This record gives sequence, C-alpha cells and structure tokens, in this order.
Amino acid sequence: MLGKRVIRGTRIPVEIILRRLAEGASERSLMVSYPRLTPADIRAAMHFAAATVAREA
Repeated sequence: MLGKRVIRGTRIPVEIILRRLAEGASERSLMVSYPRLTPADIRAAMHFAAATVAREA
C-alpha cells in the first residue's frame, strides 16, 4: 500500500476506514464492505487517528 497504514492482517488502508466513518458509514456497513474487518479493527483505526492528532498538538 505504498507505506500507508493498513489494518493489521489486511490490505485495508486505515485512511479508507476513517474517511468512510467521517462520511457517516456505520460499523456494520464497513464490516459488510470489508468482511475481514472487525469492530476491534475499527476502534484501532480511530485510536490511531486520535493518537496521531495528539502528537501534532
């Protein structure tokens, strides 16, 4: 994925998950679109985003 962060064990970019959430996608719709995705993966993506923002402040 050219150095982009991905969900562990997949090739799903964290950025895609965060963008879909920001656009209003539900956890359920994400898991339907990406069957290997788990609720824990979605929480990990959000945690990663929060930690990244915290480091920039």
